[in-house]
Amino acid sequence: MELAVFNQLSADDAIASIAHCVAIPAWQQALAAARPYTSLEALLAEGDRLARQWQGTDLQQALSAHPRIGDRVSGGSKEASLSRGEQSAMQQADNTLQQAMLQGNQRYEARFGRVFLIRAKGRSGEEMLAELQRRLGNDPQSEQQEALDQLREITLLRLKESMA
Repeated sequence: MELAVFNQLSADDAIASIAHCVAIPAWQQALAAARPYTSLEALLAEGDRLARQWQGTDLQQALSAHPRIGDRVSGGSKEASLSRGEQSAMQQADNTLQQAMLQGNQRYEARFGRVFLIRAKGRSGEEMLAELQRRLGNDPQSEQQEALDQLREITLLRLKESMA
């Protein structure tokens, strides 16, 4: 969608058009309410500013829409389609790598109580597994911040791509 079109949508339609970026309604509403944007850079800057305010409760809310890295993503939603594309490196990984990711996901979930979140787009399966293993050594507060940073990256990437 073009930025000019986004700027002209009703509030509900604008929110619906960016809902796939992140499952945090307050972020969607605030971003739509700040229209009109003079440029894509201004839109992304506001999206980033709003995302930097997220806390642990926002992370939990957003994770409801994120599959585990390495799981086969099903469904016909825009979110599911994006996740399939973003995780394509893991979908093509060999059985050894997929098994290591599955085991790592289980350890991560046992340690932190949530799914492992990483911006998968542009990363190989090996890179994602290495990050998972590294982040297992984080303390809970540090890991929450890393997960929030990854969520922000995913969100802004999706927002930018949706305006292309």
